[in-house]
Amino acid sequence: MKRKYAVVTGGSRGIGAEIVRALCRSGCDVIVNYKSSAESAKVLCREINALGAGRAIPFCADVSDESGARRLIAKAMMEFGRLDILVNNAGVASPQALIDITEDELRRVMGTNFDGTLFCTRAAAREMIGAGCGGAIVNVSSMWGICGAAGEAVYSASKAAVINLTKSLAKELATADIVVNCVAPGFIMTDMNAHFSKEDIEAFASDTPLEKVGSPADVAKAIYFLASDDSSFITGQTLCVDGGRSV
Repeated sequence: MKRKYAVVTGGSRGIGAEIVRALCRSGCDVIVNYKSSAESAKVLCREINALGAGRAIPFCADVSDESGARRLIAKAMMEFGRLDILVNNAGVASPQALIDITEDELRRVMGTNFDGTLFCTRAAAREMIGAGCGGAIVNVSSMWGICGAAGEAVYSASKAAVINLTKSLAKELATADIVVNCVAPGFIMTDMNAHFSKEDIEAFASDTPLEKVGSPADVAKAIYFLASDDSSFITGQTLCVDGGRSV
């Protein structure tokens, strides 16, 4: 990939960190957004910058607040002068029954997973359209956004909303040569899933056609493809990275 300039939300750990590594290895410069994991972001950026390929710059912003999303994109414009790639990866889960979830927790999940994606995309699209050079936006949903999951109603709804936002924006931004796609991971071994027991993880694997769970690198490779010029004639699509679980 030729040198490009990117923003990755939720980029300090897990899937986000692997996305940052993949982009920087190819020579991209990346703003690594985080909300609370400051030390993880700094360690990641030091690791990447020591390699001498693309630059990684940490930046704290709460993307569930539109002013935070605007500040994040403004940081990219200040550092790079343009923005080619946005990866909306920031996300939270709150596994509990719908009748038990509080309104505050509902707002937190929807705010990060859907509002954050919308706010960052709106801010980034304005810059991409203004520059007239096109761009690539990749949203991170979930297999639960396709299938739904008991005990994950709000999370599933937020991720389904991301999929439909992707389809709509692919049509809306096409005239500006901006492609908008989505990745829907299955069970991936990240901090978000660290609370599952070994038996739970084995059960997930056994219910998956490929009989294994995924890694952050599996998802990062798919996102890298959708952010690259190799996918320039692909837009509005959701690529499932779930070992066949959602089939």
